[in-house]
Amino acid sequence: MRATAHLRFSLVLMTATLAARGAVTLDRIAVIVGNHVIKTSDIDRDIRLTAFLNREKADFSAQAKKQSAERLIDQELIRNEIASGNYRRPAEEEAATLEVQLVHDRFGGSDSAFEKALGQYGLTREQLSTQLLWQLTVLRFIDQRFRAGVFVSDDDVSKYVQQHRAELQKENPDATTETLDSKAREVLEGEKVNQNFAQWLEGARKRTRIEYKQEAFS
Repeated sequence: MRATAHLRFSLVLMTATLAARGAVTLDRIAVIVGNHVIKTSDIDRDIRLTAFLNREKADFSAQAKKQSAERLIDQELIRNEIASGNYRRPAEEEAATLEVQLVHDRFGGSDSAFEKALGQYGLTREQLSTQLLWQLTVLRFIDQRFRAGVFVSDDDVSKYVQQHRAELQKENPDATTETLDSKAREVLEGEKVNQNFAQWLEGARKRTRIEYKQEAFS
């Protein structure tokens, strides 16, 4: 009995030793954002999804992991703000439509080619669908939260058209004055919305406890 017990104890020690030497990869905390935890697996998935959508090779360097962590911190702050407010969210059907368009544009409508590409990035269709829905959610949140009160004067529009006329007409050579003004106003309003969003995000970061676990980025 003692010999059997000793053997079992030795096996337990061996398993623990192998895990300590890296034979077993364990998920770990990378960043604490308020009361939420960002794990290394979250960063890994974000890197894969971002690379897939941008048609790039997945980069798992320490710098890329830190960049991913910053994206996920911003997302958590946005998620908290959405949860605390009465914001309209996109329907899942909208994300499904976006996915169909992606398959059409990048894979000629071939589901098999699409699934193969996802597999090469270590992703599932469900993970991509979730990401597309979240991207739509963020865009809608930004529009609802930061467009209100944005004002662009006619003088600003005229100045922008004068400075960027060639660029605007390159997109639409036959554009009328009204069309150019409309496009200019759209661009300027978008810039102000982005400025409002960036200011809010900066403030939200300052108000939130953010703790990095540096060992997770090695």
